[in-house]
Amino acid sequence: MTGPRILTLDCETSPNVAHVWGLFQQTVSLNQLRESTRVMCWAAKWYGKKPVEFRSEFHDGHDVVVSRMHQLLDEADAVVHYNGKRFDMPHLYREMLLAGLTPPSQVQQIDLLQVVRAQFRFTSNKLQHVATELGLGSKASTGGHELWVKCMAGNAWAWGQMKKYNKQDVVLTEQLYDRLLPWIKVHPHQGLFDGAAADGCPNCGSTDRQKRGFAYTAQSTFQQYRCDGCGKWYRGTKATDRVATRSIA
Repeated sequence: MTGPRILTLDCETSPNVAHVWGLFQQTVSLNQLRESTRVMCWAAKWYGKKPVEFRSEFHDGHDVVVSRMHQLLDEADAVVHYNGKRFDMPHLYREMLLAGLTPPSQVQQIDLLQVVRAQFRFTSNKLQHVATELGLGSKASTGGHELWVKCMAGNAWAWGQMKKYNKQDVVLTEQLYDRLLPWIKVHPHQGLFDGAAADGCPNCGSTDRQKRGFAYTAQSTFQQYRCDGCGKWYRGTKATDRVATRSIA
């Protein structure tokens, strides 16, 4: 394949379990904690490929949940997620540390929540709302907290629902990635990878483009392009004109 290997992922975690004496404004100390959160399952999909892989502690065991994700991250050039920089990746990295694994290879993270927050003003930035507004579909229904409780109790039906929910989140996230692609400012440049055109669109790799005026910096002028593939605006790498300057002694 040409371009970076992009992995879309989403993980689900168990709630912390603790003893409490009330329901409002509680401070829970560590000696009240009975069970810490853990990654219960995840779903992941390679961009451009149809299968969505799902791993869970119920179906595969916790060790496989952690080691298989470590393997996938080791193979990826970039990961796409929704709020993954603050949620999914720190949870996954914690599990790898606890399992005695060394860090997987470094990947560039494309957090679509950060793109949505930086570029737009939706009524809500939740994946469900943004995807619905864009006509991409909807997240699968879970029925709320009770589904997590049943999964933690080993209920096979509940795990079937969790699998459906988790995989749908990955499909929806990839669809949102396609829609947001021309709006993503920091993206692995396609030209860095084997087989991709160095002068193509940095986000999608297409060489179909239109010259659309010029981009200016403080001292240089660059040809500006609009990609016919994804719609991204970008500029050429070589300056077409520069201002000659010299320092004042």
